[in-house]
Amino acid sequence: MKQPLAYIHPDAKIASNVVIEPFVTIDKNVVIGEGTRIGSNVTILEGVRIGKNCNIFPGAVIGAVPQDLKFKGEETLAIIGDNTTIREYVTVNRGTVAKGKTVVGSNCLIMAYCHVAHDCIVGDNVILANATQLAGEVVVDDFAILSGGVLVHQFTHIGSHVMIQGGSKVNKDVPPFVKAGRDPLSYAGINSIGLRRRGYTNDQIRDIQDIYRYLYLSGMNTTHAIERIEAELPATKERDEILLFVRNSPRGIIKGYFE
Repeated sequence: MKQPLAYIHPDAKIASNVVIEPFVTIDKNVVIGEGTRIGSNVTILEGVRIGKNCNIFPGAVIGAVPQDLKFKGEETLAIIGDNTTIREYVTVNRGTVAKGKTVVGSNCLIMAYCHVAHDCIVGDNVILANATQLAGEVVVDDFAILSGGVLVHQFTHIGSHVMIQGGSKVNKDVPPFVKAGRDPLSYAGINSIGLRRRGYTNDQIRDIQDIYRYLYLSGMNTTHAIERIEAELPATKERDEILLFVRNSPRGIIKGYFE
């Protein structure tokens, strides 16, 4: 359903049952999937791909050029997955030559006034609460929850099933399955409630806790802790995910509270 007060570029590819409210602007080279609703005063610029059954609330701007001086007008994308909600005044910028795309996955909730900068990769089932700000090339893995007003430094990686306290400044990588809080941002235990809600068993949660006891509570440095984990703890999908994350962290992971 197209409103006569909306502007839609003739080259935009929009499914027949997309709802477009008044004063929307949709530029060329845009694709919008079935069942999506575009609220009033939304601006969707060149290079945007929006999936099925999304809900874009009034005032959001999707696909604006990156706020990055290295951007030279190259053709890049901003991609929104299926069943994702983008609330009021969210901004999602296109990618740069670095990755060529900015991605927000499926089944996400991006609350009002959030910013997703160039070349960010946000996974599926992620929640960014109000006014959370992701700088360029941040990676947020599946099922992570960032509470209100979280500021994430460029190039930072936030692991799956993480929960971060509101108002936090994130300048180190946050490994999977943990809660992070305090100032400076620190390990605050396992996100056991979130894991139970998503079907993790008590045994799986206990195994994850054992891994983080080595990393954060043993007094060992990270290298020694990893060696002990591999030698003494059984190989599991969760163990391997944590170890891979820590080994591949160029910024280093957040510290424990007492470190």
